[in-house]
Amino acid sequence: MPLTARRSQGLKGRVRVPGDKSISHRSLILSAMTVGETRIEGLLEGEDVINTAKVMRALGAAVERKGEGAWSVRGVGVGGFAQPQAALDFGNSGTGCRLVMGAVAGCPVTATFDGDASLRKRPMKRVLDPLTRIGARALDAAEGGRLPLTLQGARDPLPIEYTPPVASAQLKSAVLLAGLAAPGQTIVIEKEATRDHTEKMLTHFGATVLVEPLGEHGRKITLTGRPELSPAPLQVPADPSSAAFPLAAALIVPRSEVVLDGVMMNPLRTGLFLTLREMGADIETLSTKNDGGEEVADLRVRTSSLRGVDVPAERAPSMIDEYPILAVLASFAEGTTRMRGLSELRVKESDRLAATADMLRVNGVGVEIDGDDLIVHGKDRAPGGGVVATHMDHRLAMSALVMGLASEKPVGVDDAAFIATSFPGFVELMRGLGADLS
Repeated sequence: MPLTARRSQGLKGRVRVPGDKSISHRSLILSAMTVGETRIEGLLEGEDVINTAKVMRALGAAVERKGEGAWSVRGVGVGGFAQPQAALDFGNSGTGCRLVMGAVAGCPVTATFDGDASLRKRPMKRVLDPLTRIGARALDAAEGGRLPLTLQGARDPLPIEYTPPVASAQLKSAVLLAGLAAPGQTIVIEKEATRDHTEKMLTHFGATVLVEPLGEHGRKITLTGRPELSPAPLQVPADPSSAAFPLAAALIVPRSEVVLDGVMMNPLRTGLFLTLREMGADIETLSTKNDGGEEVADLRVRTSSLRGVDVPAERAPSMIDEYPILAVLASFAEGTTRMRGLSELRVKESDRLAATADMLRVNGVGVEIDGDDLIVHGKDRAPGGGVVATHMDHRLAMSALVMGLASEKPVGVDDAAFIATSFPGFVELMRGLGADLS
């Protein structure tokens, strides 16, 4: 589904982007591990999350859609997943796949994990390593521990202490979900703190989770195993990673003013907002409240003159999904922006680091990769005129289209179909604000 964005003027309006993707996945998985019924409001109904809902059904939970964003999940308890009758298909979702691998690892069942061509390229061995220590076994896997992969869960899971080799919320969460079924304490040592939605939601459902600071940027997370998780209603806040796209468009399209409602402001997810304010972005917080343990805010964004900045590597975990759109904004900034320590972008839906550089290059923007750093030479403008190869990557597609709304020439993408995996209704929402997309 090719799509083209053209220079627009004066984006205006008040919108709420879909529910947070990370919390939506976790709400379905953890609800399925409770005993009883959980009601969820505001669930993201993108393809990735819908696939996770289907997988929970396949594992024995009763999952039912009650209305727009409203879902009911009747869980089977910790360690209670049933033997699935067919392979578990996660489509494009690395988050859903890795988290469910952890949840299944603590159950005495065998399940085959699979996904689309993009997901089959993504590494899973780093998840298998700690799960093997807990007692699970990979009976079959594609080369390099990739999908399709058959995992045999542990009959007697063991608690472990684990230090992830990279800062990864998915890896941490897989270990914690597996540790639910183990006796004693499962401990994860993070050298760099990553998004903490799993810890917050475990606490929401009644698990005992102790989080302690460790060193300058790290944390020690201790989970007491074998709790009986109790149902508790959940309200999914608006996804800050999705909000980044209309927010970015409002910053670079002339004479724009956009209000974004109910955006989650978890400090481990707001690295982009911090960076943009350093660049001179006019982002005003109108109001804040607390929803299900997460702080949310309404944000007003106006067209701004941006300047290049140096983004430190330790900020990467709090904005790992936002670097493609930040690179677009850096193109419209005055001066050079250097984004440090982006090795994790190489193992996203695509090699997102190389693909982001290609997106800018084909649209006339000066860009280079130095080791794991992305360097963008902004000139307060982007020529545009290119067609971007999206590599089945939803965030790359949306970033390129935002660029086209302010560039001198239109910007096209070869395929916008994958946007629906995380942001259903993206095109309609942007058109409603005044964006020229066709």
